[in-house]
Amino acid sequence: MIFLTKIRRTISMAIRNLWLHKLRSFLSVLGIIIGTAAVISLMAFGEGSMQDALEDIKKQGLTNVIVTSVKPPEEATSQRRSFVANYGLTDDDHRRFVETLKNLVTATLPMRVFPAELRPVTDSRLYNGRVVGTTPRHAIVYKLENMIAAGRFLTEQDEEPIPRNVCVIGSELAAELFPGEDPINKTIRISGKDRAFVVVGVLKDRMPNTSGAEIEKYNGDMYIPLKACRSLLGEISFIRATGARGAEKVQLSQVVLTVDDSGDTDAVRDRVRGVADIVRAQLSATHPKKDWDIRIPLDRLEEAERTRDRYRILLAFIAGISLLVGGIGIMNIMLATVTERTREIGIRRALGAKRSDITLQFLLEAVVQTTLGGVIGVLVGLSMVFLVPYVASQFNYRVPAAIHNWSIILAFSVAVAVGVLFGWYPARRAACLDPIEALRHE
Repeated sequence: MIFLTKIRRTISMAIRNLWLHKLRSFLSVLGIIIGTAAVISLMAFGEGSMQDALEDIKKQGLTNVIVTSVKPPEEATSQRRSFVANYGLTDDDHRRFVETLKNLVTATLPMRVFPAELRPVTDSRLYNGRVVGTTPRHAIVYKLENMIAAGRFLTEQDEEPIPRNVCVIGSELAAELFPGEDPINKTIRISGKDRAFVVVGVLKDRMPNTSGAEIEKYNGDMYIPLKACRSLLGEISFIRATGARGAEKVQLSQVVLTVDDSGDTDAVRDRVRGVADIVRAQLSATHPKKDWDIRIPLDRLEEAERTRDRYRILLAFIAGISLLVGGIGIMNIMLATVTERTREIGIRRALGAKRSDITLQFLLEAVVQTTLGGVIGVLVGLSMVFLVPYVASQFNYRVPAAIHNWSIILAFSVAVAVGVLFGWYPARRAACLDPIEALRHE
């Protein structure tokens, strides 16, 4: 009980001493404040960015194997080539996947994607977007069930028995072609094609996919039934660019294979990689040129998680340096305080104070400083985590942040530990002063 009373009095005295020298106390704990705030804010922003990247990968499906058509280098560099470049995945490849992988794959999603100039039938507005010929399963694979802003997505009735001229458009495409209007039931025409498509749905704003070699921006896409894409638009797409023009014949731009996810995690991972190996062997045997590529989101996820762990360690190390510098500042101020209060120490020793009492007094003063600095640092760090994304959103820029309780606990605990570590030496130095010499000090 006496010990607790002594601690309370010592803490009260430490707070009074800090209040008497407010500016010096604030400057001494500034490093702790910055370090603690840096730990919380850097970890939050870093974690938010990494979670965004992981979510992008997860949206592609962790049990999916994505096979894409790739224009071979010789097609782009050869001086003697035909006007129409013929490459990529074919319907035969898709049928082969379905037949040989029927025991491993639960579903397939064929797609055809090509750039196009899109414009309303009744207006002169123009938008350079992408046409995506796909099937209703697209919404399941890419998790679009809750991303419908208006209308609906494609259904089986849009393909059978006769393909219908309907489309679903991205948010940016809708805003550019129909500003201030309801796009539903409006008609969009593809330049160079004598066909028009009726809008039956609009998607919400989607984050671009940055996990591949190229950034895919989905908000300017127009989704149409794959059968309508083939029967109404044909297999050849014309490309117009400054100083050059050409055409490409690609039957399928992409095929997504969804692997059976039954069983434990390790079995699913082995199954996904096994499917990728089978597809790679089939395409190598049937395609003389390397006009295809295989992406496995699961591998990208594991790589991104390893990167996230390394990033966490790096951020913690950088923020730890700030706390270390703050601790050195605390030690410097405490040593100066011991020198200033040498006579006070001598008087206390002469009145019967033990060395342990002097040690406890100065140690608690250091801990009180770092504790207050830690509390202020936590508040500053949390304020930055909430304020920076809000300010960025006012400029149409998104800054993701994700707060983890352990980062707050870690930052505050380290701040208090710094007070103990860097306050111990000044406290022991004060306790070891000779009382007689201390009383003589002017």
